[in-house]
Amino acid sequence: MPGDAADTITLDEAGRHRRRLAMTSDGGIRFLLDLAEARLLRDGDGLALSDGRILEVRARPEPLYRVRPSDTHHLLRLVWHLGNRHCPAQIGGDFILIRRDHTLRDMLLGLGASVEEVEAPFNPEGGAYEGGHHHHE
Repeated sequence: MPGDAADTITLDEAGRHRRRLAMTSDGGIRFLLDLAEARLLRDGDGLALSDGRILEVRARPEPLYRVRPSDTHHLLRLVWHLGNRHCPAQIGGDFILIRRDHTLRDMLLGLGASVEEVEAPFNPEGGAYEGGHHHHE
C-alpha cells in the first residue's frame, strides 16, 4: 500500500482511536473521518477518501515501558495485574508495552519484572467486545 497512498497521517494511539473527527494528513489533505463506530486505526491501515485517494495510517512512537518477564508464567501474572487495573497493554510473546506511569512501574518492579523506557508505536489489545482479533509481536 505505501506506493498507492496519496499521503500519510501519523498519530499516537489516542489519536488513532476515533470515530468522527476533522483531520489533516501529514501533507495537508483535510478530511472528515466518519466511521460507523470508534475503532483503533492500526499502523499500515488505509483510509479511503471520498475522492478515491488513500491515506496510509502511521503509528507515532510515544513514551512507553517495555516490560519483560522472567518466563511465561510470570508474563501471565504481570498481564493479570495490569488487566486488574484496566491498563491498556500491547502483549507480545515475551514482553508487554504500556504507557509510562511510575505507580505501575513500581508495581511491576515489585513483581520482579524488568521495566525499560522506550519510544515505540502503541497498539494495545482491544476490549473483549471489540470486533476482530489482532495479533501483535
